[in-house]
Order: sequence, then C-alpha cells, then structure tokens
Amino acid sequence: MEFKEVVKERYACKGFCDKKVPKEKVEAILEAGRLAPTAKNLQEQKILVLESEKALKIVDEVTPCRYGAPTVLAVCYDKNNVFTYPGGKLDSGMEDATIVATHMMLAAKDEGVESCWLNYYDPEVLREKLELPENYEVIMLLDLGYAREGVGPLANHGSRKPLSETVTWL
Repeated sequence: MEFKEVVKERYACKGFCDKKVPKEKVEAILEAGRLAPTAKNLQEQKILVLESEKALKIVDEVTPCRYGAPTVLAVCYDKNNVFTYPGGKLDSGMEDATIVATHMMLAAKDEGVESCWLNYYDPEVLREKLELPENYEVIMLLDLGYAREGVGPLANHGSRKPLSETVTWL
C-alpha cells in the first residue's frame, strides 16, 4: 500500500472479529516500531504483546476499549533510559514511545490489520496488574485485529480542518 493511502485509510477500529493476527504480521508491525527514531538512539521503548487469555482479561479489567481485539500492544518506555532535554523539565521517553507506537499503527494498516490507539485506562493500575517494573511507564495500548463485518470508520473520519486552521507559517 502506498504511504499516502495508508495514512488516509487508517482509522480507529472499534469492533474486531475473533480472527487472530498471524505472528508474521505482528512481527512486521513490531519491526516497524523497532526502526522508529528515538532521541540519541536510546531505544527506550518496551513493547508488550498481550494475546494470552490472562493478559487480555487484564486489559478488559482496566478499559472497556479493547473492542474484542485478539492482540493488544502495550507501549511502554524505560524511565531509567531516557535523554533529558536542556532545562531538565522534559525527557525523551513519552515522545519516543509515541513515535514507536505511530510507526506500529501505520505498519498495521499496511499489513491489512486494523488498530485502535487507546489511552482510556489508568496506566498505574495497568502497570501493577501486568506486574511491570517501577521504571516501566505505560503510555498507550494499541488494539490490533480484523474489523467485524459492518465496522468501519466513524462518520466524521474524513473530516479534516484545512491547513490554514492548523498551521502557522512564520
């Protein structure tokens, strides 16, 4: 699929069928995340592939937004392995993990797999339930799977503001 088509056609799928995503496709999606740029190439991302009954039950306990996805990627970063920017107020962890997640979300569409980016959960509760180390910061979950019949983009999916409303040239 052409990149412009991937960007245009990708949508937040809110209803998945039971069909499992083949391991090769999940690995291709993970590889796209591995290739994402990170500050100073620290690669502080930690990706959890949640597919077991136990792991998916935990996801369902913390959010109503799995929508039946058979695979969920928990995108985290290691707080002990980040680049701190000048001024000491910001570090690279969240932004790098977000870049990784975006690469994986777009790679999923390219692989013919639908996704839904979600943040409707308490990250501390999820971290505890998954028994993650204290230095792991969970920044988002990425549902992966195939859309149920009749599920598609929301009605307003194609509605975008003109660049003149979102961009300022200085």
